[in-house]
Amino acid sequence: MKTYLHWRTAGLIGIVLSLAGALFAQSVAEKKLLINGKPAGTILQSNGHSYVDIEALAKLMNGTISFEPDQVVLTIPPPGAGSGGSSGQNNAGELSKGFAGAAISALAEMREWKGALGTMVTYGLAVSGRWAATYRDHAETSLAQASVAASTDSDHEALQLLNNQYNNLAKWADGIDAARQSLNGAMTMDPNALENDPELGKISRCDAFLSSMLVSRVFADDASCD
Repeated sequence: MKTYLHWRTAGLIGIVLSLAGALFAQSVAEKKLLINGKPAGTILQSNGHSYVDIEALAKLMNGTISFEPDQVVLTIPPPGAGSGGSSGQNNAGELSKGFAGAAISALAEMREWKGALGTMVTYGLAVSGRWAATYRDHAETSLAQASVAASTDSDHEALQLLNNQYNNLAKWADGIDAARQSLNGAMTMDPNALENDPELGKISRCDAFLSSMLVSRVFADDASCD
């Protein structure tokens, strides 16, 4: 009798799994995505919603994407950005290609540093000071490389904003470290601390602005990067 029940139970489970698989296959449709006639991966459609590979989309649009603890930042350059004029002369405010690339790398290192500190605060991680200092060192090295790559007036103006971002980030990081030393759990172990942190909000806004500016390779200014 027990053997019969086992087989019956196994048969019911098999039927349920088969039905679930059939329903899933019916509810999810896969279609090719074309943007301006160019293949851009696939779209999955389920329950009236469409899902696309955001990394593939960013690559096709010559954009940049970064993943942070509480958000995903996708930056798409405006049409014709960075293409330059046919005369071969630099447009006013245009950033050199070498500097823009180095600055984007430096900004990415700063973003990694910020993300690591944010994760530490959100989850109350007990880590050594050397762990955080490693991220700072990487950001400093990349910033120095961007400084060497700066060759035009616009490059140097953009470099100043990048330096401001680094200084603001370093000040915020030092504040977190000081709070940890004084055992201030409200700042270093509160999962909601980041949402209410005005300094971090300014740093995040500057990060988004610099990312857009560097991808477009046209200098601009913004108060968040002061």
